This record gives sequence, C-alpha cells and structure tokens, in this order.
Amino acid sequence: MKLDAAIEQVVSSESELADALDRVGERHRVEHDVFHITETLAKAARARIQKLGKPTEPGGHDGLLSTVREKTSELIGSRPEPGMLLLRDLRQIYLLASQASIDWTVLGQGAQAAKDGDLLALVSECHTDQLRTLNWATTRIKEAAPQTLTS
Repeated sequence: MKLDAAIEQVVSSESELADALDRVGERHRVEHDVFHITETLAKAARARIQKLGKPTEPGGHDGLLSTVREKTSELIGSRPEPGMLLLRDLRQIYLLASQASIDWTVLGQGAQAAKDGDLLALVSECHTDQLRTLNWATTRIKEAAPQTLTS
C-alpha cells in the first residue's frame, strides 16, 4: 500500500531531524537552553517514530563522539562567531522540521483518503507535537538573529 511509503518518508524525516537536533545540541552545549531543548525535541521525534511502530536508534550522546562534540562546543563557545554557527544550525533545524511537517501532512491526507481513522488520529497527535520543533526553531532564530547580526 502506498501509505506504507508515506509512513517510511515520515520515519526518515523524523530520524534525520532527531539526529540533527542531537548534533546541534552537542555543538552548542555551552548554551544550556539550546542543549536541553534540542535533547527534549530529539527524544520527542524518536517517540513519534515509535508511535508509527518503527524502531528507533538511540540518541546521539554516546561515548567518544559525544566527548569530541562537547570539546568542540567549548572551543566554539570561546570564539567570536558562535552566534553565526548557531543561526546556521537553527536554519537547518527549521528546514528539517518543515520537511517533517509536510511529510506528516501528506500522510494525514493519505489516511483521510483511505478512511483510516486510527492512522489519522495518530497523525493529528504526532503532527501537532512535531510542530513544537518548528515553532521553537522559528522563535530561537528570531531571538538569536538580532544579537548575532548587530554585535
């Protein structure tokens, strides 16, 4: 069934978003709000994948790679251009969250056309939750851009 392909696309988009959130959080670990929110949003993305009945990979806080990211974050935090890097990363999160949102919309339309009420309810719940990431990225960009571009 073609709905399976739409589900796989949502899983792919959510996985890519979760991985990017992990990377951004680790890269900007010195900005505690960014680190903790990205960690929460990545967990939520993986939970949405599980609700679709798909297995997920654990989050990106593993061993040596996590240590390297943390040390890189500390070095970047002491350089004069961390704000530009944060803006670039936030734009990436925004774009990935937008892609996931569109994929949820496509799946929802397919569920509606197939008259699959259970899937439609799940899509509605998950898409609403997923929009938190998009809204957070937008808000954080609006907060970071003036400070970064005028300092």
